[in-house]
Amino acid sequence: MGARAHLGAAATLGGGTFVFSIATFIVTTTLPTVVREIGGLRWFAWSTTIYVVASLIAGALTAGLLARTGPRIAYRIAMALFAVGALLCATAHDMGWLLAGRLVQGLGGGMLSALSFSMVRALFRRRLWSRAMAVISVVWGIATMAGPAVGGLFAEAGAWRGAFFSLAAAVPLLWVVVELSLPRRLPPGAPPRKLALGNLLLLAASAMAVALGGTATFWQGSLVGLIVAAGGIAWFRAREGNGTRLLPRGALDPRQGLGGTYAAQTFLLIAVVTEIYIPYFLQNLHGLSPLHAGYMSALMAGGWSLGSLASSGTDGMRRRLAMVLGPVAQFMALLGLALLLPRHAGASGGGAGTLLGIGAALLALGAGIGLCWPQLGARVFVTAPAGEKELAAACITVVITLANAFGSALAGMVTNLAGVTVPGDTARAAMALYGGFAIAPVLALAAILRVHAEEGVE
Repeated sequence: MGARAHLGAAATLGGGTFVFSIATFIVTTTLPTVVREIGGLRWFAWSTTIYVVASLIAGALTAGLLARTGPRIAYRIAMALFAVGALLCATAHDMGWLLAGRLVQGLGGGMLSALSFSMVRALFRRRLWSRAMAVISVVWGIATMAGPAVGGLFAEAGAWRGAFFSLAAAVPLLWVVVELSLPRRLPPGAPPRKLALGNLLLLAASAMAVALGGTATFWQGSLVGLIVAAGGIAWFRAREGNGTRLLPRGALDPRQGLGGTYAAQTFLLIAVVTEIYIPYFLQNLHGLSPLHAGYMSALMAGGWSLGSLASSGTDGMRRRLAMVLGPVAQFMALLGLALLLPRHAGASGGGAGTLLGIGAALLALGAGIGLCWPQLGARVFVTAPAGEKELAAACITVVITLANAFGSALAGMVTNLAGVTVPGDTARAAMALYGGFAIAPVLALAAILRVHAEEGVE
């Protein structure tokens, strides 16, 4: 495969990831404007919840679709669903219509995300897997930074429908890239397998429970959501061990190579979920404007992209060192945020130096996952059982969705317990959130060391 073919393949992976991820962040910033026009405020949180659950379902179904139709048709189906969903949202006249659009959009977007991971192995040689995963990671970071800005522009202009129309307009561009870049012949994938529908529904219900718990305005609601979801996951795990499986073998056992890789990805993602509260704390504890707080928050995404670029070409001991430094950087960043964010509470404050330290911590938080993500993504292909490589790759989207859902709900519960809504307790909530979540990179490091031990015996 020549340089031009590599460029086209990278554009296919990055394009699908970009469309899926920017849809998430554009909608987040435009939704307040949407509900002011069409109503449905009490269903506000469902826009994100439905999109998340639909993406999870689509991610789990993608490997089977790919085996049955091949990549070109799978991409066409995904793009069509995404475009139709975006158009439904753009033409919504009430919240029910909008939620239906988000459901269809989530199915298409989750499928595009899963296809991006699945195509890495088909389009690139093994030595380029980590670089291909870095492309996906960098594009995700770019979308994280661009999404709120683009959504904010539409919201400021009172043209929220334009945000959804722009998402639909991106699909023909992606279609051209896919049609021009995907080779006519690709290595055959695994044969279609029986769908574990009951397991899929149970996993989706668990994600729904934790997502809804994360939107509760009182900590008891978050706790109930977590408990219900944890019970659902336990039941799901039991079913996976007895009968038809939804996930590849070893995916739920952190002592095995694939399970350890998924576990490391999960805890790294949970650590960065805390970024969702950064704008709130910066505005309420440091007096920043929404715009400036948003720019500060985007530093995490920038760090993720930079870390991915730095790590993608490493091998041997340098690769292992990068993967160890990743969770260490996250741990130090979270402790730094726990100390620095509350410091400016009140009138005396810590000034520009404190804000500079917070910015550095946010960069480090993103760089930590960026250093690990390309390597862990490539490791999924290596550790997945024979015949389940495509399934394991597609299930990275499932890992992302569940980690974000559980992390967000847990963060909501911690901050509510610490009194985030009480003016005098906001600083304490910041310290509790970032200090408490520092355990996540420690668990990620333990999983990574386990992965390294598995490498040593292969």
